[in-house]
Amino acid sequence: MNLLDPMPIARSDEILGLLPRMANRHGLIAGATGTGKTVTLRVLAEHFSRIGVPVFMADVKGDLSGLAYPGGDHPKVVERAQLLGLDNFTPQGFPVVFWDLFGVQGHPVRTTISEMGPLLLSRLLDLNPTQTGILTLVFKVADDQGLLLLDLKDLRAMVRFVGDNPADFRTSYGNVSSASIGAIQRALLSLEQQGAEMFFGEPALNLDDFMQTGPDGLGVINILAADKLIQTPKLYATFLLWLISELFEQLPEVGDPQKPRIVFFFDEAHLLFDDPPEALLDKIEQVVRLIRSKGVGIYFVTQNPLDLPDAILGQLGNRVQHALRAFTPRDQKAVRAAAQTFRPNPGLDVEQAITQVGVGEALVSCLDAKGIPAPVERALIYPPLSRLKPLSTQELNGVRANSIVGSHYDREIDRESAYEMLMERASKQPAEPPPSRGRTQKSSSAGNFLEAAAKSAARSIGTQVGRQIMRGILGSFFGKR
Repeated sequence: MNLLDPMPIARSDEILGLLPRMANRHGLIAGATGTGKTVTLRVLAEHFSRIGVPVFMADVKGDLSGLAYPGGDHPKVVERAQLLGLDNFTPQGFPVVFWDLFGVQGHPVRTTISEMGPLLLSRLLDLNPTQTGILTLVFKVADDQGLLLLDLKDLRAMVRFVGDNPADFRTSYGNVSSASIGAIQRALLSLEQQGAEMFFGEPALNLDDFMQTGPDGLGVINILAADKLIQTPKLYATFLLWLISELFEQLPEVGDPQKPRIVFFFDEAHLLFDDPPEALLDKIEQVVRLIRSKGVGIYFVTQNPLDLPDAILGQLGNRVQHALRAFTPRDQKAVRAAAQTFRPNPGLDVEQAITQVGVGEALVSCLDAKGIPAPVERALIYPPLSRLKPLSTQELNGVRANSIVGSHYDREIDRESAYEMLMERASKQPAEPPPSRGRTQKSSSAGNFLEAAAKSAARSIGTQVGRQIMRGILGSFFGKR
């Protein structure tokens, strides 16, 4: 496919397509349940893969795995291909890598506690501002003393250490509230019971492994199994926010490339903006606005355009709007709002059409070569080339076994970090001395602790993990790396 040509995604009186060099201007796929959003997502992902662009998507409903196999045999696909006159319609499978935070349906996805940082973790733990401040203090103490926070047991040990020794940190870091320490500990316990401890650890995800092409030049489609993950929506949303923040930090500026370096589809996008702290929302808006210059396209998939903040919605230049229902006043407001975001078409009553389009039909507007939204058109979405039916367990395991990254991520690593160091320190600490000698003992134990911390820091110098005590734009209150 010529990169100067639009990627055809729908047809009205003419073919409507998305220009590859405008694909990093982000996009929106919206519509009520059952109106065809998933098929539209598939069609776009297939087109990106065909021009060599890697894709990431979360499989919330568990029905995207068929992208790995050729399709074309589904009656509705055959009917749509005939209706659109697609004489050269050729079924095709695509290179797929399956991922799963829980390591069941795909390769485990991990990051370190340090990389996640206190801001995103605070949202994940549902902490209030005071508790967030204490968690930030815990991270600062760990950073200053060279203690690596890699997994949840590291963070639990560090929180307990700060809570047990508040006087040691009061002068340099501020007061340590025992109530806040307790709240953080309870939140960490709850998070662990949800299975989130599997997300934190090593080997941490290298985002370069998301940005690969197959031997035939097709972009790899990375599918995150999210049918279980979506049951813990804050973990799901936090993971997606961490992904885009890491990409923003790591990728160099490329301006406006001929095609994106990678495209993300964020399904159930409303969860990203479900009552976030103001500081976090500002950072999200900043990243979405600026990340296109890194060659990254972000496509939000949601039921209602009003699910997204206006500052985000205004940056989504490529739009596919499936049917919306107008049963309530809020529904009617959403229909009017969606209609007003399109460039008007004199021959189309957009507000009325939004409630009338059928399944697999949509209102489409993409950016033209000058970056101007084209007038909205009512159109039929193209059928996907891949299989609609999800893969069987045997088929999925076969794809996973042939993955080029599986040997690296399928084996967990547990290195020496904050937990082991603090346990070592506790094992060397003498029994509690008499009250009259408390100051001397505290000084001695602190010296032992700092000596051990210095040794750990020395071991980590020059290593990847040594760098991980710094955090990305969404991971910290302290700015960029």
